[in-house]
Amino acid sequence: MKPRQIKTIITLAMLLGAASLPAEPAQAGGIQNAKVVATSLNVRSEPSMDAPIVGSLPYGTLVSISQESYGWAKISTGRTSGWVAGYYLKKGDEPGTKGTAGSVRPAQPASVSKRGTVLADALRLRKGPGVEHPILQVLPQGTALEITGQQQDWLRVRTPAGATGWVLGSYVGTGTNAPRTEQNSSAQGIGANVNRTPGLKGKVIVIDPGHGGIDAGALGTKYGTQEKTVNLQTARYVADKLRQLGARVTMTRTGDGDSPALFQRVALSESLGADAFISIHYNSSPKPASGTLTFFYQEKKDLPLAQAIEARLRDLYGMKSNGLSFGDYHVLRENDRPAVLVELGFLTNPRDEAMIRTADYQRRAAEAIVAGLKDYFGG
Repeated sequence: MKPRQIKTIITLAMLLGAASLPAEPAQAGGIQNAKVVATSLNVRSEPSMDAPIVGSLPYGTLVSISQESYGWAKISTGRTSGWVAGYYLKKGDEPGTKGTAGSVRPAQPASVSKRGTVLADALRLRKGPGVEHPILQVLPQGTALEITGQQQDWLRVRTPAGATGWVLGSYVGTGTNAPRTEQNSSAQGIGANVNRTPGLKGKVIVIDPGHGGIDAGALGTKYGTQEKTVNLQTARYVADKLRQLGARVTMTRTGDGDSPALFQRVALSESLGADAFISIHYNSSPKPASGTLTFFYQEKKDLPLAQAIEARLRDLYGMKSNGLSFGDYHVLRENDRPAVLVELGFLTNPRDEAMIRTADYQRRAAEAIVAGLKDYFGG
C-alpha cells in the first residue's frame, strides 16, 4: 500500500475514533477572545493538518473563537478566518492587550531613553518580546544597555555594539531594581546550577503532562485514547511517587481543561530553578512503530538526565525502548534547566495503545521515570 494511502486511512481512523468520543465534542456558541502565542500560526480552511493554508497570524494577534473541536479552534480576525491549532492560543485578554481582534499591542516607547545593566550571568537578547522569539545573542553580566521601549515585562534595548532586540526586564538593573542572586538570575542564564546532592529529597522537579484543554494531542487509532488524558494520568503517578521520596514537585497542568502555552511551561521550570524537568507524552506515527523514545536537546545539560531515564525505560516490561534522540522541542530548547521529553508508547499502534490505557502500565512507566531520576541524582 502506498504511503499516501496509509496516511489517508490512518487519518480517517483517527477522525472516526474522535467522532465517537463524548469527552470532547465540538463546541460552538459563545464567542471567546484569545491571543496567538506562536511566532507564526497557520490558518487552515478545515480542522486538519492536510487542509489548505488560508492565512498566517503573527505572535500577539487577537482573535475571536467561535467553535472548538479536538484540538482545533475556528477563529476570525480582520479579513482572516479559518481553523488553527488551539494549543497556540491563549484565551482571554491579557493586561494591556485590549484592542480589536486582529490587532497586536504595539511596543510602548520609553518616554526618555534610559540606561540599564545586565544583572543575570547571561541574558538572552531576542528578536521579539517573548521566549518564543529567536535568540539573537547572549549578553554577559554587566553589559550596558540603552532602553528604547517596553512591552509588558520585556524591554527593547540597544547594546554598545549597536545590536537591538528584546530582553526580560526583571534581569536589567535601572537603578530601581535590586541586583539578583545567582539562584534567581538563572531563568535567563546558560547552564544554571543544579542541586546534584545525592537523593531525591528536597529536589525541585517539574512534571509536564503534554497537551491539554482543547489540544488532545495524538488519538489512539483503535480505542480513540486521547493523549492528553494518559499524559496527565501518568504524570500524576510520577508526581505522587516523587513526593513520597521527599521531592518538591510542581506540575505544569493539573486538570484536563488546563492548557498552558509552551513558553509558560518553560517559564515555570525556570522560575522555580527546577533540578529536573520531565515532559510526558505518548507518540503517534503513520508507520507501525512501537516503544518508548527519550528526547534531549543539549548534550551537557540534558543528556545525562535523558540517559538515566532511558536506561530504566529499557527495563519497562512489555514495551521496548527506541533509545535516545535529539529533540528540537520548545520545552527542551528554551529551557535552561535539565530537561527531557519522554514518549511512552505509540497510540497509533493497537498493541501499544491497549497497554497504554491501563493503570498498571502507567504506574510501571512512572516507576521507571522515578528510578531514572534517582540514578541521575545518585540516590
